[in-house]
Amino acid sequence: MTCAACSARVQRTLEKTAGVSSASVNLITGSATVDFDPVATSPTRLVEAIRATGYGAEIPREGQSGEQLLETQDQVREEEIADLRRKVAVSLVAAVLTMLFSMHLTAMVSGSTADPLMRFMAPSIDRVSADAWRYLLLGLTLPVVGWAGRHFYARAWSAFRHHSADMNTLIAIGTGAAFLFSLGVTLFDDRLSSHGIEPQVYYEAVTWIIALVLLGNLLETRAKGRTSGALRRLIGLRPSTARILRAGAEAEISLDQLREGDEVVVRPGEKIPADGVILEGTSYVDESMLTGEPVPVSRGPGDRVIGATLNRNGAFHFRVARVGQDTVLSQIIRLVQEAQGFKAPIQRIADRISAVFVPVVISLAIATFVVWFDFGPPPAYLRGLVAAVTVLIIACPCAMGLAVPTAVMVSTGRGAERGVLIKRGEALERTGRIDVVVFDKTGTITEGRPSVRSVQLASGSDPGLDQSGLLRLAASVERLSEHPLAEAIVAEAARLGISLEDVAEFETLTGKGVLGVVHGRRVAVGSAALMQELGVNPAPLRPLADQLESEAQTTVYVSVDGMVAGLVAVADPIRPTSREAITQLQRLGLESALLTGDNRRTAVAVARAVGIDRVIAEVLPGQKAAEVRRIQERGKAVAVVGDGLNDAPALAQADIGIAMGTGVDVAVEAADIVLMRSDLLGVVDAIGLSRRTMRIIRQNLFWAFIYNVIGIPIAAGALYPAFGLLLTPAMAAAAMAASSVSVVSNSLRLRRYSVSTQFN
Repeated sequence: MTCAACSARVQRTLEKTAGVSSASVNLITGSATVDFDPVATSPTRLVEAIRATGYGAEIPREGQSGEQLLETQDQVREEEIADLRRKVAVSLVAAVLTMLFSMHLTAMVSGSTADPLMRFMAPSIDRVSADAWRYLLLGLTLPVVGWAGRHFYARAWSAFRHHSADMNTLIAIGTGAAFLFSLGVTLFDDRLSSHGIEPQVYYEAVTWIIALVLLGNLLETRAKGRTSGALRRLIGLRPSTARILRAGAEAEISLDQLREGDEVVVRPGEKIPADGVILEGTSYVDESMLTGEPVPVSRGPGDRVIGATLNRNGAFHFRVARVGQDTVLSQIIRLVQEAQGFKAPIQRIADRISAVFVPVVISLAIATFVVWFDFGPPPAYLRGLVAAVTVLIIACPCAMGLAVPTAVMVSTGRGAERGVLIKRGEALERTGRIDVVVFDKTGTITEGRPSVRSVQLASGSDPGLDQSGLLRLAASVERLSEHPLAEAIVAEAARLGISLEDVAEFETLTGKGVLGVVHGRRVAVGSAALMQELGVNPAPLRPLADQLESEAQTTVYVSVDGMVAGLVAVADPIRPTSREAITQLQRLGLESALLTGDNRRTAVAVARAVGIDRVIAEVLPGQKAAEVRRIQERGKAVAVVGDGLNDAPALAQADIGIAMGTGVDVAVEAADIVLMRSDLLGVVDAIGLSRRTMRIIRQNLFWAFIYNVIGIPIAAGALYPAFGLLLTPAMAAAAMAASSVSVVSNSLRLRRYSVSTQFN
C-alpha cells in the first residue's frame, strides 16, 4: 500500500466481507486487524478478499511473536530501502542527463547555439541531429520508466482492473501521458511538423518526476522505519544469553534455551534475561526501560524481577517464571503493536477524503487540459498537457495517508518508553479530551502497602481480651480475605509472632468486612456500617476512630459475640509523587476526584494531603460504576485510575480506564491505558502525550490538506494570468515528496516528548 486510498480500499473490502464486524488497516505497518465471526469466514478467506483487490496479503505465522514480526518487517523494509536506493541513483543520473540534453535540443530547435558546457563536454555536439537527440533521450528514459518506475504502472493497472484509483494512478497517468506524447513526437516528428505541431519532447519531466517521487519514497520509508524505533530499543535491551545453575555449576546458554523453573545467576551490571522471583541475594535494579522511573529499586528474596531490566550493584539468583512471549516485555511489545494497528477516529477524515480524492483529481486534470486547450496561449495543447500532468503529480495523497498513523506509531512507542501502554489509537485520541480524573485511593493515590499503626481496646470490653488477643481474633478471620487491609492485619500478627486460629463459618460481605467463628466466639471485622448491620453499637470507639481517620488512618472495627471489642488503625502511605501529579493535572485544566470505599474522614484527609477537592467515599464496589456514570451525565468525559478488582467496573464504565500495572489482571484488562510505573505522573504523561499527539495529527492533516488546496490551483495555472507563473511537473514531484517527508518528520517530534515539555 502506498497511500491513504490504498489502505481505505483494503479496509472497505474487508468490512464488506461476510462475517466481518470491523476492520482496521494501517498504512504504516502494512497490517490489518480484523474482528470476524469464525463461523461465517476465516483468515484464509480474508486474505483471498484482499488479494482480489490487487494487493498481496498473508497471515502471520502461527506462534510468531511480536519481536519476530517486527524483525520480519525490518528485513522487508531494509530490502525495500536498498531497492529504492538503486532506483533513485539510476533515475537521478538519467534525470540530470535528460535535462542537459533537453536544454541543448531546445536550443537547436530554436536556432540558438549550444550551451558552452555541452560544447566543452562534446566538441562535435553540433553535428548530432535533433532526431538523434530525441532517440538518445528516449534511450535514457526507457530504463527509468521500464525498470525504476515500473511498479507505478503495474500498480495503477491493477487498481484500474479492480475499478479503483490511488496514488500510483496519478503518477502513472501523469508520467505516462508525458512519455507517450514524447514518444509520438520522437517517432513521427516530421509528420507532426508538417501539421504545424512543434516537435517538443518532455522526457526530462518524466525522468525527474519518477526520480523525485522515488527519492521521496526512499526518505519516507526511512522515516517510517524510525517510527517504531521505541519498540526496537525495547527489544534490543534483552540479553542474548543467560547464566544458569545446573548440578551446582554455572553454564551459559542462549536465551532461546531458557525454560521456566531454571535458576539463573545475575551479576552486577548484567541484564536480567527473563521474568522471575529472586531466591537469594539482594540488589538494586534499574527498571527505567519499562517504567520510565530513573531511580533503581531495591530487590531481594521473594521479589519479582522483570526480563531486560538492568541489575546495578548486587548479585542474586532467581527462578525463571516466564519466558518467550509470556514475559512482561513481550506483552508490552504486543500491546504497543496492537495499538499501532488500530486507527484513531480522526483518521476517518482522511479516509473519507481519500475515497473520492483520486477521481476528483483526475477530473480536475482533465478540466485543466480543456481550459488550457480552449483559452491558453499557443501552443495551447502543450501547455494544457504540462499543466494537467503537474496537477496529477502534485496532488498525490501520500501525506494525507501518513498524517495520522505515523503520529500514532511514534506516540504509542514513546508512551511505552515512559511506562505508559496505550492499548488502541481510539484511547490515545479520547484521553486528550478528558475533563475529570477519578482516582481510587488504595494502591493508586497511596502505595497500596497498608500497615497496622495501633490496636485499641474498647472500654468495657471483655477483661480477658488484651491487644494481642484482639489482634489474634481479627487476623485469624482476615486471613481468609484478600483485601489489602486484611493483609496488613495478618502481616502485623506475623510480625509480632502471634499464632492464628482456625476459623469456622467464614463469610465475607463485599465492601463491609468479614465474619467468622473462632473457638466458639463469633467475630466480625470491618467497617462501622458492618457493626450497625449486625446490631453492634460502635459508639464507644467513635471519638477515637474520628481522630485517627482525620489523620488519614483507616479504622477497622472488631466485635466479639455481638459486642464492640476494639479497633485496628491501618495507614497506607501516600505515594511521593501523588500531590505533584494532581498539581500537574490541575495545570492541564482538569478536575480531580477521589472515589473510595473507605470512610469519609480518611478519604478527606488523603484528598486534602494531595490537593483533591472532591471526595466520594464509602462507596461499595458495585456502586463505583454508577458514581462514574453520574459524572458523565453532567456532560463530562471521565478517566478512572485504579488498580484493584473492585475498580474493574468503574474502569470499564469510564470514557478512559487507566490501570496501575501493579494491579490485578482483571483491572488491567478492563483498562484502556496501563501504567507500568507505580506513580500517578504516568496519568499526566498519558493525558499530555495524547494532547501533544492530537496537536501533531491536526498539524499534519492541516498541512496535507492545505498543500493540495494551494498546490492544485497553482499547478493548474491559476497564477499564470496575473504573474505568468507555471509549475513544472518536476517541481510538482519535488513538492509532493517534500510534503510526505515533512508529515513524517513532524510526527517524529513526538519522540522527544516528556512531562517537562508538555506545558511549553
